[in-house]
Amino acid sequence: MIAGILFTVFIVLMLIGVPVGVALGIGGTVAIVLSNLDTPWYGLLTVPQNFYAGLAKYPLLAIPMFVLVGSIFDRSGVAKRLVDFAIAIVGRGPGMLPLVSIAVAMFLGGISGSGPACAAAVGAVMITAMSRAGYPGSFSAAVVAAGAATDILIPPSVAFIIYSVLVPGASVPALFAAGMVPGILAGFALIVPAVWLARKHKMGALEAHLPRPPFWASLREASWGLAAPVLILGGMRMGWFTPTEAAVVAVFYGLFVGVFIHRTIKLRDLFTILREAAELSAVIMLVVTLAGIFAWALSTLSVIDPITHAIVNSGLGEYGVLALLILLLMTVGMFLDGISIFLIFVPLLMPIANAYGWDPVWFGVILTLKVALGQFTPPLAVNLMVSCRIARVPMESTVRWVVWLLGAMFLVLVAVLAFPQLALWLPHKLGY
Repeated sequence: MIAGILFTVFIVLMLIGVPVGVALGIGGTVAIVLSNLDTPWYGLLTVPQNFYAGLAKYPLLAIPMFVLVGSIFDRSGVAKRLVDFAIAIVGRGPGMLPLVSIAVAMFLGGISGSGPACAAAVGAVMITAMSRAGYPGSFSAAVVAAGAATDILIPPSVAFIIYSVLVPGASVPALFAAGMVPGILAGFALIVPAVWLARKHKMGALEAHLPRPPFWASLREASWGLAAPVLILGGMRMGWFTPTEAAVVAVFYGLFVGVFIHRTIKLRDLFTILREAAELSAVIMLVVTLAGIFAWALSTLSVIDPITHAIVNSGLGEYGVLALLILLLMTVGMFLDGISIFLIFVPLLMPIANAYGWDPVWFGVILTLKVALGQFTPPLAVNLMVSCRIARVPMESTVRWVVWLLGAMFLVLVAVLAFPQLALWLPHKLGY
């Protein structure tokens, strides 16, 4: 009864437009009160305790730092220099700018780990360039949003950090390693339909006539940006610093490049950068803490065990249950952002994963792939919102292009489902 009220309150609040974090907190609080009507203060003292407990986790310190890294590299001019270098390599021609957009987005995934931040950085450069070459704004927005979705798979990844907090058996380094191969495969899978669509519809007619940047000059300009993921990921692999410390190193490296090397960040820009990062980090952390109240209410009401028992004994079998979960996550991914999906569903899904003996690291990659798909699946697609705002096009105009890109990334999801070693080979090789 109380469990039904918990989900009813949450869903009703979501439908009337209450932010997802607030809906989680209120739903959890109502359930706590109703289950403790005969105790002092109706059990409300557990609310601030769980609010703090949801926040006081060391790996979460990396989130505001990586968000800050994204803001710094967005303003430092690194994205533009990487774009020029990529164009110098692949040249000009039909479909080459979409290829460059996805490739640069994948590379920036090794720096910030935030899809919306990457969509803003790449979109600011590439959407203008693609428009100048004759690509429709809706196509450009779709390509940039899809390419930026690989960021939460290619380490470092904010999504993997949150998953590691929710699932103690999956360490951050193991998840970072596990996301590398699927992330690269997802990027290559997106390139195929992007280039094919551009050539099929004869987009970018002016692209071949635009100047090609000189290779060596572009390499020299892009070298500081190219060194960033090597420093971050190499430093973690060598044991020089933890993922949380790597985020701090990346912040100072980005500031050094932006202030002293490229000289694109001035002292007056620091306040804006810090404010943007603080606002976005606060939203993420608030959702995390309020979801802690919701999760505690689920556990105390003993909701998870009956659901797990019902699904495992439903007769669908292991692969039937897995297909059902993917269908569920595909549906909710159209309406909820990735962090909310993790915070709501991971506590419910992990007992099912444990019942079937699924590897928690592999399962984390599967969930993150689903979140990546959701980042550019209308109607609530955070990456697509950012790129459409930059391109000044309505989101519905991108649907005819987005479906092809979604299909390509879905094939990667199917491949990782069928061949778990695509995700688990690298972590095992590195000893995680």
